[in-house]
Amino acid sequence: MLRDRADEAFDEAALASWVADVAHRNTDALALLYGRTSSRLLAVLIRLLRRRDLAEEILHDVYVRVWDRADAYDPVKGPVMAWLIGIARNAALDHLRRQRREVAFADGPEQVELPDLADLARASTARLALQACLERLEPEPRRCVILAYRDGLTYDDLARRLDRPVNTIKSWIRRSLARLRACLEAE
Repeated sequence: MLRDRADEAFDEAALASWVADVAHRNTDALALLYGRTSSRLLAVLIRLLRRRDLAEEILHDVYVRVWDRADAYDPVKGPVMAWLIGIARNAALDHLRRQRREVAFADGPEQVELPDLADLARASTARLALQACLERLEPEPRRCVILAYRDGLTYDDLARRLDRPVNTIKSWIRRSLARLRACLEAE
């Protein structure tokens, strides 16, 4: 039992060291991290996606995200494996969301029930209120909110598209949503 805990402590120290090296663009450290963690992450992805071939594809995306975000790892917030599992889980959920959107569009209008006129009027009023509140936001934060919620872009996608730091994007969206909520409640 003590040996297991010592091995876990060693593993955590090694994993944290490799993540720090990956943050400095060390490909050997990424290979070591992959070798030590990929089988566990693959198991998590298979459990979430229920398809091994898809899980293997998403696993590649996970390590691309790790490469891009290694400098964001904070050991104070938790162990490396928890951070990696979080990235894997988010990648799987992103894929499932995209898949649901594609299926919804592929199904076509015959799957959609028409709302009654009262529902349509309420939706139209709500949409106008939302549009008015959106127009009160500054242009770049407004664009982030629209791209995130209408097009399903992630923080990373937005950061690349707008050439801004991820933390700036997160702040813009968080503040914008708070402003929208306050605006809509006042309407």
